[in-house]
Amino acid sequence: MTAFKLSPSTLNLLKECPRCFWLSEHEVWSRPNGIFPSLPSGMDGILKKHFDKFMEKGKLPPELCSKSECENLKLFDNKDLLKEWRNSRKGLWFEDKEGNILHGGIDNLMVNKVNNKLIVLDYKTRGFPLKDDTHEHYQDQLNIYAWLLEKLGHKVEDHAYLLFYHPKEVLETGEVVFNTDLKKMKITPEHAEKLFNKAIKMLGEDCPKQTCVWCEKV
Repeated sequence: MTAFKLSPSTLNLLKECPRCFWLSEHEVWSRPNGIFPSLPSGMDGILKKHFDKFMEKGKLPPELCSKSECENLKLFDNKDLLKEWRNSRKGLWFEDKEGNILHGGIDNLMVNKVNNKLIVLDYKTRGFPLKDDTHEHYQDQLNIYAWLLEKLGHKVEDHAYLLFYHPKEVLETGEVVFNTDLKKMKITPEHAEKLFNKAIKMLGEDCPKQTCVWCEKV
């Protein structure tokens, strides 16, 4: 039996189009890769370094200091584990009895200083201010990270945070100023397990018939 290696992005494709997902995971056909803007990945690297500087000082960055709900929180300070878990290929990892894998790489973690539970913190870079439902598109991703942490034996809070950055203005010096929006998200790790099991079950069945604009000619 074929074993599959899935991630938050591949499971997102499952929700978009089960047929595209099936074809891709069975290596029959994959959606063409579009032009992906390099700014988000560049911002991701800079933000991790930015947060790590504050983590080494035992402080929260100003984006979080002003939030009263972060009062009893600190940044996760196990550098070796954080480096490992940030690597999407080797980081957070679960393998079932059949060898199917779900993996992902986090941006950061916070810790509740009262109960020592972990809290997923993910950065997002946007070109525009948030819409009312923008944060909802990342629910599965946060559920997956929390579930993987639990499978590794860690206690996780029932919520996670999304920190959005979007441009505000350009100063006379040429520096770009970003607005930040912190969204607290209720998480349900067991939903990630259900989604993973649903994906594996589907991949063991015949290819779905219903097509989308991408796979209709395949």
